[in-house]
Amino acid sequence: MPRNGRVPCRGFDSSWAAPGPYRDPLRYHRLVISTAYLRVYLAGDGGELVPYVESGADERVVRSDGRFVWDEPMTEDAFVTTWNGAPYVCPRYTRLRMVEGVLAFSGSFPKIPLVTEDEREALKDELAVHRAADRRSHILASAWHIPLRWFGAFGPTEREIYDRADGIGIRYRTALGEAVDRVGWAVRVLDGAGFPSPVIEQIRDLERWLAEFPAGSMLELDYATVADDLTDGDLTFDESAADVRESLEALERGDGAASRSAYKRVARRWAGRQALTFIN
Repeated sequence: MPRNGRVPCRGFDSSWAAPGPYRDPLRYHRLVISTAYLRVYLAGDGGELVPYVESGADERVVRSDGRFVWDEPMTEDAFVTTWNGAPYVCPRYTRLRMVEGVLAFSGSFPKIPLVTEDEREALKDELAVHRAADRRSHILASAWHIPLRWFGAFGPTEREIYDRADGIGIRYRTALGEAVDRVGWAVRVLDGAGFPSPVIEQIRDLERWLAEFPAGSMLELDYATVADDLTDGDLTFDESAADVRESLEALERGDGAASRSAYKRVARRWAGRQALTFIN
């Protein structure tokens, strides 16, 4: 049972298709999504952007338009934080991320009729407007688990345990330049070891996304609501970034056995959570 005493619900409730707000946090967490985030924060206070105020699970309002479900407000605000004594801001751009997500999903799974072809073309036009205004997503989201490639951007000592509204959480924070260097190094190590191109291309995609942002930015990996499904002990002893780093270092020096051992540790830790992505 999760540490918060809530039992995961695996079924589907057709009431989620009904428009309007829904305030049941149990169903929100279990039937919609538990999400982790990779966020790029820009140096500075954000100027005219209004700081985003995050609510606890019991205060979130889940909305639906009949097909899509979301709990973030559509206001033009941003996450604001202080890191190493300096202010940083991460614009949320919720609508932009929704458009990108729908287009990416429909492109990856064209046989699933998520949107009509006319709707897809309209979304492409909307995305072009965002691009023309030099807007880009500062946030990547992952359902139920942390993609292992995300950990490659961070050093083991950059892990932080912090207090959330619904319990403790984990986050990693690092300078963007160091993150780009680490991800690029991971690409070279895996390429040199002969890994298949689809595996390497996913990491290259991450490297390209990070490289679009200005130097001096900060990168944050936040377990966010994924932490709700893990015990305090699981979170305290989670050393996923260290395991990924150890696996890559061993691979670089040609120690396949040590590399596999470290990789198996982190892969086992997240295998069950990753499986939920496909189940749902």
